[in-house]
Amino acid sequence: MSVAAPPPLTPAREHALTFRWDDLPALTADLPGSGGRIRLTPDDFVVREIPAYLPEGRGSHTYVRVEKVGLTTRDLITVLRREGVPERSIGVAGLKDKVARSEQWLSLPNAHANAVAALEATDGVRVLEMSRHRNKLGVGHLRGNRFSVRVRQVAPDAEARARAVLAALAERGLPNYLGPQRFGRFGRNAVDGYREVFSQPVPGGPRLRRFFVMALQSHLFNLLLAERVRDGRYATVVRGDWARKHDTGGTFEVQEVEREAPRARALAISATLPLYGSRVTVSAGEAGAAETALLERFELRWEQFRARRGDRRITRLIGLEIDLEAEAGALLLRFSLPRGSYATTLLREVTKAEVDAPLDSPSEDAA
Repeated sequence: MSVAAPPPLTPAREHALTFRWDDLPALTADLPGSGGRIRLTPDDFVVREIPAYLPEGRGSHTYVRVEKVGLTTRDLITVLRREGVPERSIGVAGLKDKVARSEQWLSLPNAHANAVAALEATDGVRVLEMSRHRNKLGVGHLRGNRFSVRVRQVAPDAEARARAVLAALAERGLPNYLGPQRFGRFGRNAVDGYREVFSQPVPGGPRLRRFFVMALQSHLFNLLLAERVRDGRYATVVRGDWARKHDTGGTFEVQEVEREAPRARALAISATLPLYGSRVTVSAGEAGAAETALLERFELRWEQFRARRGDRRITRLIGLEIDLEAEAGALLLRFSLPRGSYATTLLREVTKAEVDAPLDSPSEDAA
């Protein structure tokens, strides 16, 4: 039996698979933004991991807390690889950007602990702490990230504008879009992810190809969330939604919209949307119809994501504690976000500017 040819990757389809802020409506589009620019210097964007646990002080793995400036997390991994540490043995909880001052933990087997000296000798790196633990640090082994971000070249009334936006987000929740850091050079990682799920040639090794598929999952999530922001379903739930309780994290299927919609409006629950994969099944009702329609738009099938586990990602972030301080021609924002959420999503709502041009390599500011 012959295998069906993959659908053509037309210019229009490539365009639709490319990340652009303009395709993701801001929730506070009715409010003017502060304007301004971020990351004019690395110290304008400071991020520190909030670890899920601290090393116990003994065990088979060396844990290293580092501060880096002007380097990606991949740059640190490359330094350790050059010292003979197998890449699969190096643990990180998340990837951090180049144009930032960031702190994060890494782990490596005790047998390679001497390689830490190479990190210390690298320009832009400071080793802040070392310890030991019983297991390798895994992706996602963190509670979140703490940010301190300076927005420069803002409008004269930027503080009042920003406070109005933050008040609206406190009442409605922040859309949990995945930011441009997930989508790589020119925002096109999802295009290569599309090629990968159709078994077409893509650049890079297995790890990079998996990252491309993750970018495709993320792009589809963003498109589903954008639809809900546009048509008013963002603040409520529909039949078939898998909703998550904000207080406990429990997830349940919405069967009676009339009963659950008031809880959604009160920010007690929010809908989740799929990162398509083997652990996630299509929803029922109106929610499932939207999930399936999006796949059909790109001539995709759910089974093409079976090599990825997938997940359901919440649509809104609530209860964010955001400190805002006005400076001469600038705003300073301090806040924390849970793991997997993006500072650029919040900053875009505040500034109404295109924060962060698509990056040259896979990275993310809040893994």
